[in-house]
Amino acid sequence: MNPAKVLFVALLAGTLSISIALYGERWLAEHDAALSLIDRRNESVNSLPDIRLPDSDGLEVTSNSWAGKVVVLNFWATWCPACLREMPMLVRLQEANPGDRLQVVGIAIDDIASVRRFLTEHKVDYQILLGNADSVKLSKRLGNRTSGLPFTVVFDSLGRRVFSHAGEISAAQIRARIMPLLNTESRNTDSG
Repeated sequence: MNPAKVLFVALLAGTLSISIALYGERWLAEHDAALSLIDRRNESVNSLPDIRLPDSDGLEVTSNSWAGKVVVLNFWATWCPACLREMPMLVRLQEANPGDRLQVVGIAIDDIASVRRFLTEHKVDYQILLGNADSVKLSKRLGNRTSGLPFTVVFDSLGRRVFSHAGEISAAQIRARIMPLLNTESRNTDSG
């Protein structure tokens, strides 16, 4: 075999190997960066997220307006029987606890016409916001693995997620999980 051909093939093979290695290294770095972005979007949320959703009148409400309060986020829909059964209990919870200590927020995973019709027929004394596809994703990040309704998540006055529950919430759960937060908040305000 001709030594010049052997040298040419060796140089060609070496150049190809180095090129493939460099390209592969760059591809892996870009792939890892893309995966880390995906992972961040899917990681669970342990504090009150930045929520910006319209109410039934179309006015934007942000989670900043609930700062310093115990927040009960309740994902619901007008077509969900369990959601409708727990609503009167959430209304009583909000009525019994002034807005400076507690904010119950219903995020409707429903169409606006159905929500507006429901609100004209039923008295709901807490904020109702109109959810969207991102709201369903948010509920998953908050712990709603099945994306089922209703789904409730509670944040303390410092914005830390302290409780989440898939399915209809009970009065016993409110007494055990939410009322102690309000009692603690009340003691902290009285002593300060």
